Amino acid sequence: MNSLIVKGGTLTGGEVTVSGNKNAVLPMIAALMLTDGESVLHNVPDILDVHTMLDIAVSLGAEYTFENGTLRFGCRDVKTHIIPQELCSRNRTSILFAAPLLARCGKAVLYPPGGDVIGRRRLDGHFYGLTKLGAVMEDDCRTYGFTAADGLQGRELFLDEASVTATEQILIAAVTARGTTVLYNAACEPHVTDLAEMLNAMGAKISGAGSNTLTIEGVDRLSGCEHTVCEDHIEAGSFLALGAAAGVPVTLHGTAPRHYWMLRRVFERLGWQMTLHKDHIILPGGQEPRIESDFGGYIPQISDGTWPQYPSDMMSCTIVAATQSQGTAMFFEKMFESRIYFVDRLISMGANAIVCDPHRVVITGRSQLHGVSMSSPDIRAGMAMVIAALCARGESRIDRADVIYRGYEHLVDKLRALGAEVGEA
Repeated sequence: MNSLIVKGGTLTGGEVTVSGNKNAVLPMIAALMLTDGESVLHNVPDILDVHTMLDIAVSLGAEYTFENGTLRFGCRDVKTHIIPQELCSRNRTSILFAAPLLARCGKAVLYPPGGDVIGRRRLDGHFYGLTKLGAVMEDDCRTYGFTAADGLQGRELFLDEASVTATEQILIAAVTARGTTVLYNAACEPHVTDLAEMLNAMGAKISGAGSNTLTIEGVDRLSGCEHTVCEDHIEAGSFLALGAAAGVPVTLHGTAPRHYWMLRRVFERLGWQMTLHKDHIILPGGQEPRIESDFGGYIPQISDGTWPQYPSDMMSCTIVAATQSQGTAMFFEKMFESRIYFVDRLISMGANAIVCDPHRVVITGRSQLHGVSMSSPDIRAGMAMVIAALCARGESRIDRADVIYRGYEHLVDKLRALGAEVGEA
């Protein structure tokens, strides 16, 4: 495992081009297995999770080339319907190969997926969607087995939670199912919409993308396509949190303003102003942030939720940024009960924080942080630690940096472009 050595107080600001969306391209790779035609994806981030999905695809019979952000991918023949346990355990989205394997082979066998340990992460939506569409599931406590000898059949479905990956699984399964599928309470994050747009480019008939109701008319066959992956709004938000916490100017290129309306509102509550342009965002430096109280002088609460509410993946970085703003705010992480635990590392760095319970933490700033040695528990907490280390006095060491690299492309290079003194060990 790699480690990052970070010297605090070195950030000067600058410009960063946002990479392709991690959470869009991972399900896209699974969806490309639906066809035997060749596809080309542009703006694909070179991160560990992408390579894991490609490793799984190759184990099933796919071939690809990946260079300078362009992925050329094809799978003429699926050689097996079983995904090895070691590959499944590397990330969360390995479960998304269930739908294309059912479409191509009529059966699929997978092991439980891996991914960040941020609390219980239900798979019920996946199993509900696949079985309601006609798959038969067998669970032997070690593997998840699915069969659909007669194919899948479209129908009306209602998710009990707007799960992103369950929505993606159902999309991938329904595009070649017989008849029409209507999915209610679907996730509508930008990466879900981007997946739907790619599937439509392959010949699917999906309407309602970007809303909570998706209508999918099944088609007999899909073809290859060419598609450009949308930008990663979580990476963009992470760098905005970094600039805000360090008080330096940051300009982000390659952004779509509609993806940042809620983020801008939360940052305004914490005392930072930014300007959203057609294809870039400007966060000025030298701001003197003060947390905005609720009407009547009450402590504000920053909560996450399903899109278009504040993304859960932004909570860790935003909590760190709040330590550098004057005032008090409560952060309520509703979606995952273990995401808040990384705050213990912030407290060891000097942050004024009270962890109320597994879901809530109160932050009072402004705190002078100091460098420590710590270990990254998950992708987003790892990036939050990088932000804290760059705001701290002295040097910090962040172990298990490979975890961060699962979600952030060329992280060290981008940090250095902002003036950071950071090295790898």
